[in-house]
Amino acid sequence: MRARILVTGGAGFIGSAVCRYIIRETQAAVVNVDKLTYAGNLASLREIGDDPRYRFVRADICDRAALDAVFGEAQPDAVMHLAAESHVDRSIDGARDFIDTNIVGTFTLLEAARAYLAGADAGTRENFRFLHVSTDEVYGSLGPQGLFSETTRYDPSSPYSASKAAADHLATAWARTYGLPVVLSNCSNNYGPYHFPEKLIPLMILNALDGRPLPVYGAGANVRDWLHVEDHARALWLILNAGRIGEKYNVGGRNERTNLEVVHAVCAILDRLAPGGAPHARLVTHVADRPGHDRRYAIDATKLETELGWRARETFDTGLEKTVRWYLDNDWWWRPLRDKVYTGERLGLAGEKAAGKASCASR
Repeated sequence: MRARILVTGGAGFIGSAVCRYIIRETQAAVVNVDKLTYAGNLASLREIGDDPRYRFVRADICDRAALDAVFGEAQPDAVMHLAAESHVDRSIDGARDFIDTNIVGTFTLLEAARAYLAGADAGTRENFRFLHVSTDEVYGSLGPQGLFSETTRYDPSSPYSASKAAADHLATAWARTYGLPVVLSNCSNNYGPYHFPEKLIPLMILNALDGRPLPVYGAGANVRDWLHVEDHARALWLILNAGRIGEKYNVGGRNERTNLEVVHAVCAILDRLAPGGAPHARLVTHVADRPGHDRRYAIDATKLETELGWRARETFDTGLEKTVRWYLDNDWWWRPLRDKVYTGERLGLAGEKAAGKASCASR
């Protein structure tokens, strides 16, 4: 197992889960590099913040000098690259940040890693791995049948997914051209604790608790495969240490649900755990769909399951119950975000005025 891990985007939702997992479940040390944009939150790392094996560095992955300094000081034997702008609706309203972080930032990080290895000893070069973490959205939209495999052709629909597709291609090209020991992963929709409240599940939970509308795009028939973030963190650690260089691994929970089914499941749990607002499903409100909304995503995780022996531990039912309970018990984390950072306004209107329109999210 690799001992010194550089995690980019470790103050984000998935990145913080990865940092917590490594410190809690392994003996490795972590250097967390994060720019701390609106979605980066050091409170998500409170439980490991004082651990001597954990260190935080505030830096932008587009800043080559800062990355060179981090590599030089930390001397990592692995990079787990999770730093990204990730919200589809925000990419519709302002694509530039996605191009800068997801494409230029990935290029800058790949070059910094390549320069670091060029000056490293033979043992470091042999042991080093660069895990590039991506999304199933790069594959585009599925019809009613079929699953995304590692060989599915790329067909991104949004500025977000296009920027991630470009980053995937850069990582693959740096492996083929320069011999950088890259492994790729593409995951389905994550959910769980410490999820920024612009995303579907936390937004529905918090809106329901406030008695606010639960907006669903269109008929709510868009299908996503849901993966608990802690299952994903385990998968990423396994891929980093046991995945084959130059390969990619799809990570999915085999938990397909329509958006409307997800919202109703949240409501049913809240009816039991917070009955004062029941029935919460009365708050469901159908709103105009967003542009370029992919119909269905579904991951075939067979390669990861058979080659590396990974299995998701959470079903959607068990994971969603844990998630709702976490939000009910941890308003210390989400209340400041809800009050000061993101109050639930609708995003992704592509320049249209959002005043008076319900908020919404689907990833």
